[in-house]
Order: sequence, then structure tokens, then C-alpha cells
Amino acid sequence: MIANKKTFNIGLIMMVAFIVVLVIFFMPVFNGHNGLNYLDSLFNSISKGSAHFVPRLKEEVRSFDQKAIDVNLTLKSAEQARQTALMFQKAGAAAEAGGDKLKVSGNMGQIFAAILEDSDAMFFNDSQKVADRYGFEARQALFNWWTALNAMEKALTNQKKFSDAAMVATVRNRAVEVAFNFYQIEPQSISDKYGIVILSLLFYVIYTLWYGFAIMFMFEGWGMKMEH
Repeated sequence: MIANKKTFNIGLIMMVAFIVVLVIFFMPVFNGHNGLNYLDSLFNSISKGSAHFVPRLKEEVRSFDQKAIDVNLTLKSAEQARQTALMFQKAGAAAEAGGDKLKVSGNMGQIFAAILEDSDAMFFNDSQKVADRYGFEARQALFNWWTALNAMEKALTNQKKFSDAAMVATVRNRAVEVAFNFYQIEPQSISDKYGIVILSLLFYVIYTLWYGFAIMFMFEGWGMKMEH
């Protein structure tokens, strides 16, 4: 039995409206995308717009121009080792692959400069530039750099070259990972989209409260109340 029909009906109308908006939200009415995909793309673009660390990293790695590196790396496969050896050679380092093992020696500054150049090209979606340099798919090249840097960090840590290992991790995390994850996303400034951002956040808060009040009114209409 419904104890209070008016309260229950208010909750029911709110719930129906909530479901209607939810259905519309998941329809392709936002420039051919549903609301979730549209907002996901928007916030990814804004995130990318504030994640361009390469210019600052180029300044930071200059202190490594006179530092040498000599490490043995273990990669995912023999093919990846072969590809990565070519990439290190393009960076001016000596690299020799044997199976999934890779021996690398050279100037750390030059290696960092090559990695940052590739990362910057991919950050701005210029995959052709990277593919032309190595002769294989650009995302694979970036993944090769990530894997090599991961192994390099461990090798340098074992050599107790902790500051070198820390910079390797920084280049991997703030240049290679960012470029790989944001590839094919167009960067945008939040100042260009602040209106949509504010509206989307307000909608999220209001829509969540809307659902909560709909449930509350329906339960109160049934005669259920919370008591202390």
C-alpha cells in the first residue's frame, strides 16, 4: 500500500525523468557521440593540453650531455630487441642485440634527446615522422622506448647510479607514456571550454541529487522513513 500518493508520485515522476535523460545521454546526439564518449573525449583533450612536459624535460636532460651509459637490457622479444637496437643507433649510441638481450653504450644526453624528439612528435600526432625514422609503426617505436627505459632504470639502479635512473624514469613517465596514452587526441586548453566543463560538473551534481531525491520520495510515499 502507498501511504502518501502525492509524495510517491513526485518520486516516480522524478525517476521517470531521470531514466529519460539517461537514455538520451547514451544516444549519439552530441556531435555523433553519446554523452559519455563526448565528455570523456573533452576531458582527455583538456588533460592533454596541460600535460606537455617535453620542453621542460629538454632543459633538464642537458646536464646529461657529458654522461656515458653502459647497460645490458632484457626486452620482450628478439624482434623488439632488434628494433630497439636500431633506435639506439639512430640516437648515436652503440647497440647490439642478441635474442631478447640488448647491450647499449653511449651518451645519455643524446639518447634522451632522441627519445624526447620522438615523444614530442607523437604528442602532436605526427606518427609519420617517427615511422619514417625507423621504418616501422610509430606506436611500436614508442612502446620500444618505454620498455627499454624501464629496463634501463633497473640496470642503472643496480649500478647504484640513482640520479641517472631517476631521470630515465622521469623521461619514461612524463614524455613517452604521456605521448603514447594521448596519441590521436587533440589538446585543448580548459580556458577554451570552461563553459562546457562547468555545465558538465553542475549536471553531474544535480543529476546525482535528482536520483537520490527520487528514491527518497518513492520510499517515503510507501511509508518508509529513516528514524533515529
